Amino acid sequence: MSFRKIDIADLQFNPFTKIGKEWMLITAGNKDSFNSLTASWGQLGVLWNKNVFTCYIRPTRYTIDFIEREEYLTASFFGEEYRSALSYYGSHSGRDVDKAKETGLTPVEIDGHMTYEQADMVIVCRKLYKYGMEEKGFITDDGLPSQFFSTDPYHKAFISEIAEVYVKE
Repeated sequence: MSFRKIDIADLQFNPFTKIGKEWMLITAGNKDSFNSLTASWGQLGVLWNKNVFTCYIRPTRYTIDFIEREEYLTASFFGEEYRSALSYYGSHSGRDVDKAKETGLTPVEIDGHMTYEQADMVIVCRKLYKYGMEEKGFITDDGLPSQFFSTDPYHKAFISEIAEVYVKE
């Protein structure tokens, strides 16, 4: 396993495909205690003169405890051959199972931040701001609250500065 750090300006991908269709693992913690979840909602952009990544996590997810506690999180992206592993991470809780053991993904540290050996790209993010989504924030009447939140709680959003980007060598 080997990753190399790249300049964020060298990234060339479609974020709508990378995040929304290929998915990612959001991970927080350290080698002794960490957890990951699958996400398909997120944004990359510029805010406060910083390159930022925003992810959305339901407060019922086990990983949120790690994200709340830690200063950094990682967003790890994988090839299509890991789709079933990402699906497993999204449908099982780290409270109940060892997801890495069950899927064969290999946890590794990059400069003190947790990711997986099989990842193609890892974005290391330093949290800057969080907020809770709520129904009163919707300004349109197109059914989104009932479509996405009828039985599940609203997400918390975490806006993070992109600190480093790594790609598989």
